[in-house]
Amino acid sequence: MSSIKLSKKILRAAGKANARYRLIEDGDRVIVGLSGGKDSLTLVHLLKYMQRHAPFSFTFKALTVNYGMPGESYEALSRHCEEHEIEHEVYKTNIFEVAQDTIRENSSFCSYFSRMRRGALYTKAAEGGYNKVALGHHLDDAAESFFMNMLYNGTMRSMPPIYRSDKGFHVIRPLIWVRERQTAAFAEENAIETIGDEACPAMAMRVKMPHARESTKKMLQEWEEREPDLFKRFRAAFCHLQPASFMDEGFLKR
Repeated sequence: MSSIKLSKKILRAAGKANARYRLIEDGDRVIVGLSGGKDSLTLVHLLKYMQRHAPFSFTFKALTVNYGMPGESYEALSRHCEEHEIEHEVYKTNIFEVAQDTIRENSSFCSYFSRMRRGALYTKAAEGGYNKVALGHHLDDAAESFFMNMLYNGTMRSMPPIYRSDKGFHVIRPLIWVRERQTAAFAEENAIETIGDEACPAMAMRVKMPHARESTKKMLQEWEEREPDLFKRFRAAFCHLQPASFMDEGFLKR
């Protein structure tokens, strides 16, 4: 088994988030969504590191949702997990086939496939008796989600580090204080083969490519160039809400 190195920045950010929000605790059984991208690969290796060094015991399993697309293959990902002693399952679905009838031509696809993938992950979690589902969202995702919801949906909403699903288990985001550039550096420095847009269903369907996230990402990058501490402030702001200062009558003090 070759050595995988996690940066001190990733370990420090993830460790502080775990201590604050108690994301993973003794006795937990965790199922991890593993797409094979840089973020989810960082997550499974973080959990492997925690499993070896944390002063408590927990188990986890990586799950990859197979959409059922022509040519879709996760053999290299499975070999990587086997090499690093990470339990891994590829869950075969017919999501791609179902999408042919339910997604209209030139319509947005991201939310649809995200819901279907999440539903498959939740199903396997419930069937396997897992009490937590781990997702690879990071601080950049949280900030982008906040501004996308505000600018395009008219809501003030982001991504919590932990919440209880309707099915009873907790959904956790151990990388929520980690930056995207840190997960990219992790994959590059360890020469890990990642899965990118080639596994995206949009590449095989005539659907409209999403623009909101890309526009929001570009906007935040431009802001950060002018304000290097921008994301530190985002993290602080997300931890110190003052809902009574807005216009939702449910929070107003009378």
